[in-house]
Parts: sequence; structure tokens; C-alpha cells
Amino acid sequence: MTLPLWFKEHGYDTRCVGKIFHNWHTKVHGDPRSWSAPEFLYYANHGDDDAQVKGELPPNLAKTTTGFGYAKNGICECRDVPDEAYYDGRVAAEAVRVLGELKSKVEPFFLAVGFWKPHAPFNAPKKYWDLYDRAKLPPLDEHNAPRPVGAPDIAFHNSSEVLGPPDKRAPLTPAAAAEMRHGYFANISYMDAQLGKVLDALDASGIADRTVVVFTADHGYHIGEHTLWGKTSNFELDARVPFFLAAPGMKAAGKRTASPTELLDLFPTFTELCGLPRPDGLEGTSLAPLLADPSLRLKPASFTQHPRPAYYDREPGGQPSVMGVSIRTARVRYTEWRDWKTGEPVARELYDGIGDPNEMRNVVDAVDSPALAAAQAEAAALLRKQFPITRH
Repeated sequence: MTLPLWFKEHGYDTRCVGKIFHNWHTKVHGDPRSWSAPEFLYYANHGDDDAQVKGELPPNLAKTTTGFGYAKNGICECRDVPDEAYYDGRVAAEAVRVLGELKSKVEPFFLAVGFWKPHAPFNAPKKYWDLYDRAKLPPLDEHNAPRPVGAPDIAFHNSSEVLGPPDKRAPLTPAAAAEMRHGYFANISYMDAQLGKVLDALDASGIADRTVVVFTADHGYHIGEHTLWGKTSNFELDARVPFFLAAPGMKAAGKRTASPTELLDLFPTFTELCGLPRPDGLEGTSLAPLLADPSLRLKPASFTQHPRPAYYDREPGGQPSVMGVSIRTARVRYTEWRDWKTGEPVARELYDGIGDPNEMRNVVDAVDSPALAAAQAEAAALLRKQFPITRH
């Protein structure tokens, strides 16, 4: 049971614009049964997002153009083209059109808008690159670039999704790294502008005051920190995602909460805010109480996991060799890398979220305070409860 299908079965007109179900390895692409109309620009590859314009294509002003993943035009692309030249501009335009269609309908609607950015390739239109002075962007330095001291090798990956296969990639120069980081910031601003178009259309529709809006993402991203590029790690930069929630009549508008939250919480939150029954089997927690009182602590922790190899389904045998399960509490991130067959930990990590927010020192075997020791014990117990040792 998917979230949009549940709403569809309870009288909603459900629509999908953009990347929502990114199911590359299934026979059915997208999920037609979940939607009241065909999906739009929902099934594609990030690397196929070439600039589409009428007439001659403006030149690519970026220099990092060969030898990386998504190498059809290179990992970086800076062209003076309109927003609609790339996927997200077209997604925003279609979302605005669909919103105009839905606003006057009798039945309520569920509109899912899936933007592709800021994920690589770094190819936002030139005007978004121009928002940033590359020399003034946060640098890769000793505070974020090296591997964390004491971190096990299994915690890392070869960054092939961004840098390309290790045996085929070009050397990663400081200039190339700086350009990719610049491009990632440009991608963020490009996507943010498209989101703004949709929210402006909602404001102009006359129905914003009775519409629930959530903005979130499916994963974080490294752009050189910890020597990593892309996703598939259990570090904070990978596991943490943006999460904004607005609902009619909420008392805590514009405020932040320190309560741990998870993407699993979206389903029960939506059903409660929209007055729908909750299907059986949901693991998440409704975040609706936080909209009235953001000081509440609804759950003790959030969880994430990544296998090794990261894309094990592409390897012989089709199974991981190690699974990394990770917990984030208010104080620490604790991770166990477990042998897939025996379930026993082969490596562990502990990062102090207060004293070491950049996760630059694994202190799992060097805890130096009673408070940190207690936080580790609590995190380990919660992790074992959520992810019991399992033999495969």
C-alpha cells in the first residue's frame, strides 16, 4: 500500500509530476495504480538530463567535462539556457499546470512533485552558477575533507556514482572538486527556484490555507567531505535530509524541532492531518503533535542503513557481504557493520554529535566521559532492538 494509493482509495485525486517512484529494477516503471492520471517525467536517468532548447545549444562553460560518472556531457555543465531546458524546470511547469486543474475540483487532491536536483550531474542553468563566488564557498579542508580518524574502511565507498568507475576515472584535481561543489550549490538554487514557482502557484490558487505541504528528500549527499562523493554511506551528511512541514492552523509555524524524525513518519502524519484512517502495519510516528508543540520529543532516535557493496544487486550472487545499521540519537551517531551471513559486527563507529558535529573522529573505543559512555550504551541498546542480530 503506497501513500498516494491510500489517498486515492479514500476519495482523493492523486497526481505524480516528476521523480517519485525511482524503481529502476522492477518490471513496472513508476506505479500507475497509485495515480488518477498518467505520471509525468517520472522515469528517467539523472545522466540523461541533457539541455533541451530551440535552436543552437549555448556552449558549456564548465571545465570538468570528462572522465566522471554521467559522462555523456560530463559531471559539470554550465549553459545559458532557460529553466525548462532541464528536467526540474519542466517538472515545475507541469506541477503549476496540474495545480491549476485540480484547484477547482470538488474532490480533494494529493499532488506529488518530484524534483531531480540537486543530485548530480551538476548542470543547473548558468544564472544559478552566477549566484555564487566559487572562491567564497565553504572549502574542503582539515575540518571536513579527510576520512574521520579511526573510521573503518567499510564505512566508505568508491564514489563511482559521481566520479565514475575507479579504473576509468580521471584524476580528481582541486580545481575539479571546487567546480563540482560549485555546481552542487547551483543545483540547489535551481531546484529551490522551481519549488518557489509551485508554492507561488499554490498561494495564488486560493486554497493554500487548506492544503498540507511537505518538503523533504530521499537522501543526503557528500561533495568531497570524508573523501566521499554522492550517497550510500551512514554518515550524517548522507543520512540527514531536509524536512519542512506546514499545515492549516498549525500553532508553531516557522519554528524548528529537535525531535528525531524519519521519513517513515510521513505516512502516519499525512493520514492524521487529513483525517484519514491509518492502515495497519505502519512503523512511523505521526508528527502532527509537533505542529502544536515543537518542544515535544516524539521518539528517541532515527535509523538508517546501507549495505556493502553499496549496489550489491549488481555483484555476483546478488547479496551484500556486510550491512551497516546506524542510529542517530540527540547526542550520538552509532553504527554497526554486520556480517551478512552471521549478523555479527565486524566494525563499529561512534560520533559525538555535540562535540564533533562534522563526524571527524570515531570514538567507539575511546569514550572519554561518563555522559558519552551512557549515550553510547543507550544508542547500542536501541539499535539492537530495532535491528536484532540476524543470520542469513
